[in-house]
Amino acid sequence: MSSVPPDKAATGLRFPLATLRQVRREVSRQLSGVRYAKLLFLLALVLLGLGSYAGVLVPQLMGQIIDLVAGHPARSLWLIGAELVAAGTVGAVLSAGGFYLVARLSERVIANLRQDMVGTALGLPTHRVEDAGAGDLVSRSTDDVAELSAAVSETVPTLATSLFTIIATVVALFTLNWQFLIIPLLVAPVYFLGARAYLAKAPQRYADERAAMGERARRVLEAIRGRATVRAFSMEEKMHTEIGNASWGVVLKGVRARTTMLVLNIWMLVAEFLMLAIALATGYHLVATGSLTVGAVTGAVLMIIRLRGPLNIFMRVLDVVQSGYASLARIVGVVSDPPAPVPDSGAGVPQGRVQLRDVSFSYGGGWAVRDVDLTIEPGETVAIVGASGAGKTTVAALLAGLRVPDQGEVLVDGYPVSSLSDRERIARLAMVSQEVHVFSGTLRQDMTLAKSDATDDELLAVLDRVHAGAWLNRLPRGLDTVVGARGIQLEPVAAQELALARVLLLDPAIVIMDEATAEAGSAGAEALEDAADEVTRGRSALVIAHRLDQASRADKILVMDAGRVVEQGSHDELLVRGGIYHRLWSAWSAGRSAVGDADTEAVKDEVDEIIG
Repeated sequence: MSSVPPDKAATGLRFPLATLRQVRREVSRQLSGVRYAKLLFLLALVLLGLGSYAGVLVPQLMGQIIDLVAGHPARSLWLIGAELVAAGTVGAVLSAGGFYLVARLSERVIANLRQDMVGTALGLPTHRVEDAGAGDLVSRSTDDVAELSAAVSETVPTLATSLFTIIATVVALFTLNWQFLIIPLLVAPVYFLGARAYLAKAPQRYADERAAMGERARRVLEAIRGRATVRAFSMEEKMHTEIGNASWGVVLKGVRARTTMLVLNIWMLVAEFLMLAIALATGYHLVATGSLTVGAVTGAVLMIIRLRGPLNIFMRVLDVVQSGYASLARIVGVVSDPPAPVPDSGAGVPQGRVQLRDVSFSYGGGWAVRDVDLTIEPGETVAIVGASGAGKTTVAALLAGLRVPDQGEVLVDGYPVSSLSDRERIARLAMVSQEVHVFSGTLRQDMTLAKSDATDDELLAVLDRVHAGAWLNRLPRGLDTVVGARGIQLEPVAAQELALARVLLLDPAIVIMDEATAEAGSAGAEALEDAADEVTRGRSALVIAHRLDQASRADKILVMDAGRVVEQGSHDELLVRGGIYHRLWSAWSAGRSAVGDADTEAVKDEVDEIIG
């Protein structure tokens, strides 16, 4: 076996960025899933095109008014004014209708894409999400979706209108006098060169910015989730520095991305100067030669001046488009290659036998767990104790399949836990951690997540077995009471009892308890530990013990230090051995024989903090 842990920072575990081809394929698939998508899109194009044409008529009509004032009346002022009002009104209504259809269609696609991404993420193996970084996934499902939604709603209608306005204006100028085509022919290369220079650098810079935002989210989530370890090892300053560096990285990459837009602005200013200068020179020549009237030239110049707006918008929204495309590529990167379901491995009836054989695991630095051997026979309870950072939670995560060992193997009923299908794993494994989640909804809905066909009698029975009656009887509507973020907030002990009741409904062969009673405190410890004992009774159990009296009731105890198992045996065997466990137990027992209850709890809590 290798003595050097793998360098996981260089293994490319982050979620990938989708290629242009993958993005096209996914967008086409999403559009095909929206009813009447093609028809709505074509109708939107027609409305936007007609609206743009109506807008181009406005400067032409204004030019006719100038001819009327100059003594060259072609039609009456009232008729021209009526047509001017009608063109403006119709153009606004048609453009608004096109905006609405485009926005409605694009938001539907984004909503479906977000749903697919979340669904795909939920279907990923947990270790895949953990290896890639939960912060990266959270950033893609929040920051990137918001950025894409804003980009689409801001740019798609605007781009469509600008494009149609440019086309309609060029056609109108050609019908007025072919010499006006000199303007777009001379100015177009300037816009083209500016756009090419921008697009050569912007995509990568915006992708780097989005990746930096994902790294920042990962750092923040790590600090929040590992706050107990951070405090235990006095790592607050280090975590603050890392988060600050990640945040500053977002700032630097954001400024670098926006710098490309500043360069594009310079190209646009040069193009605008050339366009107006050439337009005035061409107009003067046409009036001087009698080819056009002053009013016609004025209308043409007004059209060109109005053309500056769509051209500028078209170029400026490239900034938003690039940011939106970078977000779209990150989102599609999650859904473009969905995981194939793990087929049944052929494991038979759950037995509850666990084996860890020479298991080692690293998070990317040193070894978190090294050469761990562990066997749990059916119905046996094994407790793990040790100082914070000893590797206890990592062992629990490896057994639960949340992590895949770098060396060795984790077997459940003789099969690698990573090879078990969802159905096989659910029948064998359930994990209760220190931080449990109460889902929003009724208490009945929250519990039936574990067993959809459970009757009310079954729900009440398992709640009674975990001693939840005290708080259950206080709920105003019993099982119909809304709990969670949108309802009654359950106390930590009640939330843990609810989680334990769900495990009883699930009825797995193996239960993993990662400090599941740590939130009880001294007052609620006895009741919650009794509930935990009820859950582990008759099952194989791995218990990350927060209290030594909980560990003492286990069939076997493992003492971990620096990622290794340094002692193992029953409670009595370890006491006779006189090692680390003996010293911890002696300190804990001394608290129980202290004179005052307050002293007792103080000593016990101190020892519990050491091993927790």
